[in-house]
Amino acid sequence: MYPDLPLRPIPTNLITGFLGVGKTTAIRDLAARRPPHERWAILVNEYGEVGLDQAMIEGSGDAGLAVSEIAGGCFCCSMEMPLDWTLDALIRTAKPHRIVIEPTGLGHPARVLDHLRGSHFKDILDVRTTICLADPRDFENERISKSPVFQDQLHLADIVVINKTDVVAPELVAQFRDHVQKELFPAKLLVTTTQQGRLEHEWLDWRTDEVRTPLFPEAHPAHQHLATTELVSLQMMQPTQHLTPGRPIRYPATNDPSDHCGWIFSPEDVFNQDALLDMLGGGFSVRRIKGVFQVTGTWIQFNRTGFEMSVQPTSYRRDSRLEVILDHTSRRWDEFESELLRCLVTHQ
Repeated sequence: MYPDLPLRPIPTNLITGFLGVGKTTAIRDLAARRPPHERWAILVNEYGEVGLDQAMIEGSGDAGLAVSEIAGGCFCCSMEMPLDWTLDALIRTAKPHRIVIEPTGLGHPARVLDHLRGSHFKDILDVRTTICLADPRDFENERISKSPVFQDQLHLADIVVINKTDVVAPELVAQFRDHVQKELFPAKLLVTTTQQGRLEHEWLDWRTDEVRTPLFPEAHPAHQHLATTELVSLQMMQPTQHLTPGRPIRYPATNDPSDHCGWIFSPEDVFNQDALLDMLGGGFSVRRIKGVFQVTGTWIQFNRTGFEMSVQPTSYRRDSRLEVILDHTSRRWDEFESELLRCLVTHQ
Protein backbone atom coordinates (compact mmCIF):
# COMPACT_ATOMS: atom_id res chain seq x y z
CA MET A 1 0.00 0.00 0.00
CA TYR A 2 2.87 2.33 0.78
CA PRO A 3 6.05 2.87 -1.23
CA ASP A 4 9.42 2.14 0.30
CA LEU A 5 10.01 4.33 3.30
CA PRO A 6 12.74 6.99 3.11
CA LEU A 7 15.94 6.50 5.00
CA ARG A 8 16.17 7.93 8.49
CA PRO A 9 16.09 10.40 10.06
CA ILE A 10 12.32 10.80 10.18
CA PRO A 11 10.90 14.35 9.93
CA THR A 12 9.39 15.13 13.33
CA ASN A 13 7.29 18.06 14.50
CA LEU A 14 5.97 19.27 17.85
CA ILE A 15 2.57 20.96 17.90
CA THR A 16 2.19 22.74 21.21
CA GLY A 17 -0.38 25.02 22.85
CA PHE A 18 -2.31 25.53 26.06
CA LEU A 19 -5.34 23.51 27.16
CA GLY A 20 -8.32 23.70 24.82
CA VAL A 21 -6.60 25.60 22.02
CA GLY A 22 -7.43 22.95 19.41
CA LYS A 23 -4.23 20.93 18.97
CA THR A 24 -5.93 17.58 18.43
CA THR A 25 -8.37 19.06 15.93
CA ALA A 26 -5.46 20.66 14.08
CA ILE A 27 -3.49 17.41 13.95
CA ARG A 28 -6.48 15.41 12.71
CA ASP A 29 -7.09 17.93 9.94
CA LEU A 30 -3.41 18.15 9.03
CA ALA A 31 -3.04 14.37 8.89
CA ALA A 32 -6.18 14.02 6.77
CA ARG A 33 -4.56 16.30 4.15
CA ARG A 34 -1.12 14.66 4.19
CA PRO A 35 0.50 13.69 0.87
CA PRO A 36 -0.96 10.56 -0.73
CA HIS A 37 0.58 7.27 0.38
CA GLU A 38 2.39 8.82 3.33
CA ARG A 39 2.00 7.07 6.64
CA TRP A 40 2.14 9.29 9.72
CA ALA A 41 2.69 8.40 13.36
CA ILE A 42 1.02 10.57 15.99
CA LEU A 43 2.21 10.55 19.60
CA VAL A 44 -0.05 12.35 22.07
CA ASN A 45 0.50 13.08 25.74
CA GLU A 46 -2.56 13.19 28.00
CA TYR A 47 -2.48 15.14 31.24
CA GLY A 48 -5.14 12.98 32.86
CA GLU A 49 -5.23 9.24 33.44
CA VAL A 50 -8.01 8.68 30.87
CA GLY A 51 -6.70 8.96 27.31
CA LEU A 52 -8.97 10.96 25.01
CA ASP A 53 -6.75 12.44 22.31
CA GLN A 54 -5.77 9.02 20.98
CA ALA A 55 -9.44 8.04 20.83
CA MET A 56 -10.32 11.26 19.01
CA ILE A 57 -7.58 10.86 16.40
CA GLU A 58 -8.38 7.16 15.99
CA GLY A 59 -11.99 8.25 15.53
CA SER A 60 -11.13 9.72 12.14
CA GLY A 61 -11.02 6.15 10.83
CA ASP A 62 -7.84 6.87 8.84
CA ALA A 63 -5.91 3.64 8.24
CA GLY A 64 -2.82 5.64 7.27
CA LEU A 65 -2.36 6.93 10.81
CA ALA A 66 -0.65 5.13 13.67
CA VAL A 67 -1.55 6.71 17.00
CA SER A 68 0.03 6.11 20.38
CA GLU A 69 -0.39 7.82 23.70
CA ILE A 70 1.31 8.47 27.02
CA ALA A 71 -1.27 9.25 29.69
CA GLY A 72 -1.18 10.04 33.37
CA GLY A 73 0.96 13.19 33.36
CA CYS A 74 3.36 15.28 31.33
CA PHE A 75 6.11 13.39 29.54
CA CYS A 76 8.07 16.63 29.65
CA CYS A 77 8.61 15.92 33.35
CA SER A 78 9.57 12.27 33.59
CA MET A 79 10.10 11.32 30.01
CA GLU A 80 13.04 9.07 29.42
CA MET A 81 11.47 5.63 29.79
CA PRO A 82 7.84 6.36 28.73
CA LEU A 83 8.82 8.55 25.80
CA ASP A 84 11.67 6.34 24.59
CA TRP A 85 9.69 3.11 24.83
CA THR A 86 6.55 4.47 23.25
CA LEU A 87 8.28 6.33 20.43
CA ASP A 88 10.64 3.44 19.68
CA ALA A 89 7.67 1.05 19.46
CA LEU A 90 5.72 3.48 17.29
CA ILE A 91 8.64 3.82 14.85
CA ARG A 92 9.19 0.04 14.65
CA THR A 93 5.55 -0.84 14.07
CA ALA A 94 4.36 2.10 11.95
CA LYS A 95 7.52 2.80 9.92
CA PRO A 96 6.27 6.36 9.45
CA HIS A 97 7.23 8.96 6.89
CA ARG A 98 6.57 11.66 9.51
CA ILE A 99 6.01 11.86 13.26
CA VAL A 100 3.84 14.51 14.89
CA ILE A 101 4.04 14.89 18.67
CA GLU A 102 1.36 16.64 20.73
CA PRO A 103 2.50 17.44 24.29
CA THR A 104 -0.15 18.06 26.92
CA GLY A 105 -1.47 21.62 27.08
CA LEU A 106 0.09 22.06 30.52
CA GLY A 107 3.47 20.74 29.41
CA HIS A 108 6.68 22.70 29.00
CA PRO A 109 8.20 21.92 25.55
CA ALA A 110 11.86 22.60 26.38
CA ARG A 111 12.67 19.21 27.89
CA VAL A 112 10.82 17.39 25.11
CA LEU A 113 12.76 19.21 22.40
CA ASP A 114 16.05 18.66 24.19
CA HIS A 115 15.35 14.96 24.52
CA LEU A 116 14.26 14.51 20.90
CA ARG A 117 17.47 16.23 19.76
CA GLY A 118 19.60 14.28 22.22
CA SER A 119 21.75 11.20 21.86
CA HIS A 120 18.99 8.59 21.93
CA PHE A 121 17.18 9.94 18.85
CA LYS A 122 19.88 11.95 17.08
CA ASP A 123 20.28 9.46 14.19
CA ILE A 124 16.58 8.56 14.09
CA LEU A 125 14.65 11.84 14.16
CA ASP A 126 14.98 15.04 12.15
CA VAL A 127 13.33 17.57 14.47
CA ARG A 128 11.82 20.26 12.29
CA THR A 129 9.39 23.12 12.89
CA THR A 130 7.73 23.51 16.28
CA ILE A 131 4.28 25.06 15.85
CA CYS A 132 2.39 26.64 18.74
CA LEU A 133 -1.37 27.08 18.46
CA ALA A 134 -2.64 29.91 20.65
CA ASP A 135 -6.01 31.30 21.69
CA PRO A 136 -5.82 35.11 22.06
CA ARG A 137 -8.27 34.90 24.95
CA ASP A 138 -5.55 33.14 26.94
CA PHE A 139 -3.34 36.19 26.40
CA GLU A 140 -6.14 38.31 27.90
CA ASN A 141 -6.46 36.00 30.91
CA GLU A 142 -3.65 36.98 33.32
CA ARG A 143 -3.82 33.69 35.15
CA ILE A 144 -2.76 32.01 31.89
CA SER A 145 -0.72 34.75 30.20
CA LYS A 146 1.59 35.04 33.22
CA SER A 147 2.10 31.28 33.36
CA PRO A 148 5.74 30.40 32.57
CA VAL A 149 4.53 27.34 30.65
CA PHE A 150 2.26 29.44 28.41
CA GLN A 151 5.02 31.98 27.82
CA ASP A 152 7.60 29.35 26.92
CA GLN A 153 5.20 27.51 24.62
CA LEU A 154 5.11 30.74 22.61
CA HIS A 155 8.79 31.54 23.07
CA LEU A 156 10.12 28.15 21.91
CA ALA A 157 7.87 27.87 18.85
CA ASP A 158 9.24 28.53 15.37
CA ILE A 159 5.74 29.34 14.14
CA VAL A 160 2.86 30.76 16.18
CA VAL A 161 -0.63 30.23 14.78
CA ILE A 162 -3.39 32.28 16.40
CA ASN A 163 -6.46 30.05 16.36
CA LYS A 164 -10.20 30.61 16.90
CA THR A 165 -10.18 34.00 15.19
CA ASP A 166 -13.79 33.35 14.16
CA VAL A 167 -14.95 33.66 17.78
CA VAL A 168 -12.53 36.33 19.08
CA ALA A 169 -12.70 40.11 18.73
CA PRO A 170 -10.37 41.35 15.94
CA GLU A 171 -8.87 43.90 18.34
CA LEU A 172 -7.72 41.17 20.70
CA VAL A 173 -6.28 39.14 17.83
CA ALA A 174 -4.32 42.18 16.63
CA GLN A 175 -3.06 42.93 20.15
CA PHE A 176 -1.88 39.36 20.67
CA ARG A 177 -0.26 39.17 17.24
CA ASP A 178 1.55 42.43 17.89
CA HIS A 179 2.89 41.02 21.17
CA VAL A 180 4.23 37.86 19.53
CA GLN A 181 5.80 39.72 16.61
CA LYS A 182 7.39 42.58 18.53
CA GLU A 183 8.17 41.27 22.01
CA LEU A 184 9.43 37.72 21.46
CA PHE A 185 13.03 37.10 20.43
CA PRO A 186 14.38 35.47 18.30
CA ALA A 187 11.73 36.43 15.77
CA LYS A 188 9.31 33.76 14.61
CA LEU A 189 9.48 32.29 11.15
CA LEU A 190 5.79 33.08 10.89
CA VAL A 191 3.02 34.57 13.00
CA THR A 192 -0.36 34.00 11.40
CA THR A 193 -4.05 33.43 12.12
CA THR A 194 -6.40 30.55 11.42
CA GLN A 195 -9.79 29.06 12.23
CA GLN A 196 -10.68 25.52 13.28
CA GLY A 197 -6.98 24.76 13.79
CA ARG A 198 -6.18 24.81 10.07
CA LEU A 199 -2.41 24.41 9.51
CA GLU A 200 -0.50 24.32 6.24
CA HIS A 201 1.70 21.35 5.38
CA GLU A 202 4.53 23.53 4.10
CA TRP A 203 5.03 24.94 7.60
CA LEU A 204 6.15 21.54 8.88
CA ASP A 205 9.39 21.66 6.94
CA TRP A 206 10.45 25.26 7.42
CA ARG A 207 13.88 25.33 9.01
CA THR A 208 15.47 27.80 11.35
CA ASP A 209 19.01 28.28 12.56
CA GLU A 210 17.84 30.31 15.52
CA VAL A 211 18.59 28.89 18.95
CA ARG A 212 15.47 29.23 21.06
CA THR A 213 16.08 28.75 24.76
CA PRO A 214 13.35 28.75 27.43
CA LEU A 215 12.71 31.82 29.51
CA PHE A 216 11.70 29.64 32.45
CA PRO A 217 13.65 26.36 32.24
CA GLU A 218 12.66 25.37 35.77
CA ALA A 219 8.98 26.22 35.34
CA HIS A 220 7.95 22.58 35.07
CA PRO A 221 10.32 20.58 37.29
CA ALA A 222 10.61 16.85 36.96
CA HIS A 223 8.87 16.04 40.24
CA GLN A 224 5.52 17.45 39.04
CA HIS A 225 2.82 15.48 37.17
CA LEU A 226 4.95 12.38 36.70
CA ALA A 227 4.08 10.23 33.71
CA THR A 228 5.07 7.01 35.46
CA THR A 229 5.52 3.70 33.72
CA GLU A 230 2.70 2.29 35.87
CA LEU A 231 0.26 4.91 34.61
CA VAL A 232 1.45 4.46 31.04
CA SER A 233 0.92 0.72 31.25
CA LEU A 234 -2.48 1.19 32.88
CA GLN A 235 -3.69 3.45 30.12
CA MET A 236 -2.26 1.59 27.13
CA MET A 237 -3.60 -1.80 28.30
CA GLN A 238 -7.07 -0.78 29.49
CA PRO A 239 -9.14 -4.00 29.60
CA THR A 240 -12.52 -2.71 28.45
CA GLN A 241 -13.96 -6.23 28.47
CA HIS A 242 -13.86 -6.19 32.28
CA LEU A 243 -15.95 -3.04 32.60
CA THR A 244 -19.40 -3.57 34.08
CA PRO A 245 -22.34 -1.80 32.40
CA GLY A 246 -23.56 1.07 34.54
CA ARG A 247 -20.44 0.96 36.74
CA PRO A 248 -17.71 3.10 35.16
CA ILE A 249 -14.13 3.09 36.39
CA ARG A 250 -13.18 6.45 37.83
CA TYR A 251 -9.67 7.90 37.52
CA PRO A 252 -9.20 10.84 39.89
CA ALA A 253 -6.26 13.19 39.47
CA THR A 254 -2.85 12.24 40.84
CA ASN A 255 0.03 14.67 41.49
CA ASP A 256 -2.12 17.46 40.09
CA PRO A 257 -2.73 20.94 41.50
CA SER A 258 -5.91 21.41 39.46
CA ASP A 259 -9.13 19.56 40.14
CA HIS A 260 -9.81 16.96 37.48
CA CYS A 261 -11.15 13.46 37.05
CA GLY A 262 -11.79 10.90 34.32
CA TRP A 263 -14.13 7.96 33.66
CA ILE A 264 -14.20 4.94 31.35
CA PHE A 265 -17.57 3.27 30.73
CA SER A 266 -18.45 -0.19 29.50
CA PRO A 267 -18.82 -0.61 25.72
CA GLU A 268 -22.38 -1.70 26.51
CA ASP A 269 -23.33 1.64 28.08
CA VAL A 270 -25.50 3.84 25.84
CA PHE A 271 -26.29 7.48 26.63
CA ASN A 272 -29.25 9.67 25.82
CA GLN A 273 -27.54 12.34 23.72
CA ASP A 274 -29.80 15.24 24.66
CA ALA A 275 -29.57 14.49 28.38
CA LEU A 276 -25.80 14.01 28.18
CA LEU A 277 -25.18 17.26 26.32
CA ASP A 278 -27.44 19.18 28.70
CA MET A 279 -25.52 17.77 31.65
CA LEU A 280 -22.02 18.37 30.26
CA GLY A 281 -22.94 21.80 28.93
CA GLY A 282 -24.41 22.94 32.25
CA GLY A 283 -23.61 26.15 34.06
CA PHE A 284 -20.68 24.85 36.11
CA SER A 285 -17.27 26.38 35.39
CA VAL A 286 -14.69 24.20 33.63
CA ARG A 287 -11.37 24.63 31.95
CA ARG A 288 -11.83 21.58 29.71
CA ILE A 289 -14.17 18.66 29.11
CA LYS A 290 -13.58 16.13 26.38
CA GLY A 291 -15.05 12.73 25.75
CA VAL A 292 -16.23 10.09 23.33
CA PHE A 293 -19.63 8.49 23.94
CA GLN A 294 -21.92 5.85 22.58
CA VAL A 295 -25.33 7.50 22.25
CA THR A 296 -28.52 6.02 20.88
CA GLY A 297 -27.77 4.90 17.32
CA THR A 298 -24.26 6.35 16.97
CA TRP A 299 -21.04 7.52 18.63
CA ILE A 300 -20.06 11.15 19.23
CA GLN A 301 -17.03 13.20 20.24
CA PHE A 302 -17.61 16.05 22.72
CA ASN A 303 -15.34 19.03 23.43
CA ARG A 304 -15.88 21.92 25.80
CA THR A 305 -13.45 24.72 26.63
CA GLY A 306 -14.98 27.17 29.09
CA PHE A 307 -18.51 27.54 27.72
CA GLU A 308 -17.52 26.88 24.09
CA MET A 309 -18.73 23.44 23.01
CA SER A 310 -18.60 21.23 19.93
CA VAL A 311 -20.07 17.83 19.06
CA GLN A 312 -19.20 15.69 16.06
CA PRO A 313 -19.48 12.05 14.96
CA THR A 314 -16.59 9.67 15.50
CA SER A 315 -15.68 6.22 14.20
CA TYR A 316 -14.17 5.33 17.60
CA ARG A 317 -16.03 2.32 19.02
CA ARG A 318 -14.01 0.91 21.91
CA ASP A 319 -15.74 2.41 24.96
CA SER A 320 -17.19 5.67 26.27
CA ARG A 321 -14.73 7.83 28.18
CA LEU A 322 -14.57 11.31 29.65
CA GLU A 323 -12.03 13.71 31.18
CA VAL A 324 -13.03 16.83 33.15
CA ILE A 325 -10.64 19.59 34.23
CA LEU A 326 -12.28 22.22 36.41
CA ASP A 327 -11.39 25.90 36.44
CA HIS A 328 -10.38 26.76 40.01
CA THR A 329 -13.54 25.26 41.42
CA SER A 330 -14.28 22.04 43.22
CA ARG A 331 -16.98 19.47 42.64
CA ARG A 332 -18.08 16.30 44.35
CA TRP A 333 -17.19 13.62 41.84
CA ASP A 334 -19.72 11.17 43.35
CA GLU A 335 -22.49 13.60 42.47
CA PHE A 336 -21.04 14.29 39.04
CA GLU A 337 -20.87 10.56 38.33
CA SER A 338 -24.47 10.10 39.46
CA GLU A 339 -25.52 12.79 36.98
CA LEU A 340 -23.66 10.95 34.22
CA LEU A 341 -25.33 7.66 35.11
CA ARG A 342 -28.76 9.30 34.92
CA CYS A 343 -27.97 10.03 31.25
CA LEU A 344 -27.70 6.30 30.46
CA VAL A 345 -30.67 4.82 28.60
CA THR A 346 -29.82 1.16 28.23
CA HIS A 347 -27.11 -1.43 27.96
CA GLN A 348 -26.50 -3.06 24.57
